[in-house]
Parts: sequence; structure tokens; C-alpha cells
Amino acid sequence: MREFDYDLDYKTLNLREHPELYRVGRGEQGVLLVEPYKSEILPHWRFATPDVATQSSDIIYQMFLDYLDNEDFVGADMARKFLQMGFTRARRYANHKGGKKYDGPVPDDKKGQSGAHGRDELPRQEEDPVKAESARIFKEKWDLCRENKTYLAMKKAHRDKYKDVT
Repeated sequence: MREFDYDLDYKTLNLREHPELYRVGRGEQGVLLVEPYKSEILPHWRFATPDVATQSSDIIYQMFLDYLDNEDFVGADMARKFLQMGFTRARRYANHKGGKKYDGPVPDDKKGQSGAHGRDELPRQEEDPVKAESARIFKEKWDLCRENKTYLAMKKAHRDKYKDVT
């Protein structure tokens, strides 16, 4: 698997026009960078309550299906990443009131990248059942994406087609 390339100029790059530059990477890598998808999906991404999470995940999952119908793998993968991020962020808020998982600020050179980056993890607090339910709702849709045969075939085709592109 090729790593997500954080060195590209995502502020000016349109990955719908240049899918050859897109790398799936791990997990949610690049979810808040890749345009025009970030701007298309982010306005619908919410998880504050189970009702809001249901509406949000339904819309984003439909976007995932629409991207697949349009043979837009990058869009489908970005929608999958937003659903995954809905799960992980809601779980973070379920476990850590206020959503702060690590002690201290993100180092300047690591902003926009997931991870502890040398910071200690804060202790978990009593689980927030509302956020836990929001996480479950997003996980359900994320799992549908990961099991979708069309998505899996497009993912393999994308990786095979662009494996030698730098």
C-alpha cells in the first residue's frame, strides 16, 4: 500500500481532475485535504446526537453510492473516510468529554495528520451514551462501504492503475 502523500499542494489541487495523484493511505488520511470532495461532503458531516448522526450518515452514504455510480473512486473513498471519521470522532467524544484525547497541542509540523505525535493519551472518562450511539450509527454505514463489492473492485483497479505513478 502506498502512503497518503501529504506533500501535494491540496489547496490548489483538484483530485477529481487528477485521480492519479490520489493515494488511499491508511484510515482517514487526507479526509480534510482532498478537494473538491472535502467541500462537497464536509457540510453534511455531523455527529452531535443520534438523530443528527443518522441524517448525516445517510446523506454521506448516498454520496458514496452516487460517486460509485459516477465511477468516481476518489469521491467514494473520501465519503467512506468521512463515515469512518464520524465513527472515530464520535467515539473520541464518547470516551473523552470535549473530544481531547491527547495532552498538549498538535505539533505545528503535524497539523492535519492523525496521531499522538509524542503526546500522552489522556485517561478515558465515563462513556457518553449519546456519542456512543452516534458512533454506532456511523460505523454501520462505514461497514457498508467497506463491504461494497463495487467499491472494493474500484479500489483495487485504482491501486493497480496508478501503482507506478509518483
